[in-house]
Amino acid sequence: MKEFLGLPLDASAHGTQIDQIIVITHWLMLLLFVGWGVFFIYTLVRFRKSRQQQADHVGVRSHASSYLEVAIAVFEGALLVGFAIPVWSNVVSAFPSEQDALVVHVVAEQFAWNVHYPGVDGVFGKRDINLISEDNPLGLDRSDPVAEDDIATINQLNLPVNKNILIYLTSKDVIHSFGIPLLRVKQDVIPGQTIRVWFRPTMTNDQIRESMAKRYTISRGQIPEGLVLSVAMDGYQASDGSLILEKGDYVTEDVIEQLIAEGISEVNAAPDTPMEIACAQLCGLGHYRMRGTVTIQTAEEFEEWLAEDAEYLEW
Repeated sequence: MKEFLGLPLDASAHGTQIDQIIVITHWLMLLLFVGWGVFFIYTLVRFRKSRQQQADHVGVRSHASSYLEVAIAVFEGALLVGFAIPVWSNVVSAFPSEQDALVVHVVAEQFAWNVHYPGVDGVFGKRDINLISEDNPLGLDRSDPVAEDDIATINQLNLPVNKNILIYLTSKDVIHSFGIPLLRVKQDVIPGQTIRVWFRPTMTNDQIRESMAKRYTISRGQIPEGLVLSVAMDGYQASDGSLILEKGDYVTEDVIEQLIAEGISEVNAAPDTPMEIACAQLCGLGHYRMRGTVTIQTAEEFEEWLAEDAEYLEW
């Protein structure tokens, strides 16, 4: 059923529960659609004018429809109490402690996601609205000793795998919606409020690419959609043994032409950025630009990324 619904890859610890509710809900909707459709056709045939010239003002005396309505209400109640409420309790309201999670602040604005990490000391520095500028969209006060090691990025969210992530969301202007479909996360971001959301990634970007990789058929004059600037998942060599495309390299139009010239008709590739932050709320004319990159890394890779960004602060 998940494949039929076209649900994206699940890369979070709570994704299975969310998908289960979606699947059960769709089965219920399918049952209702078929059931009421059959009933509608039955009434059209059963009470057609040629069969019943005189209208019956008494109506149906059977209580079958009442029983069906009660059964549907019971099913929906079971879906709510047995599945939806427990998931809400376990995923939405049962937040991990900040000591057991990576805490990140995300500030939305038209049209960008500003990400704030606390730095090595684990404490967030002061932010001042009067300091907000094009070069400092968060208004981070670098004169605050606590803020000296804080890391700020724009549209770039790096996270470690298999660790609880606790994000504090707020907005500088209008309502936005923080959505990461592969992590089954979506939360409205409201100006004047700080809203928490948490999740635990279970796959790195490299693992996600492996799962999303597919083979593209190529031929002269025809380049499949989505192949250009994707990442090669295999290496490809020319007939003389020279390397045309190495695993992990970007697939470009020139490379595709070289592959075709060598008689290679298939390319195994995956999206370069398989996971994005998508704004699910129409937030203005530039809404289409409200996209951020999510990179899930191993713990070691994440620490290396933090150290690399910390070096820029010393310049």
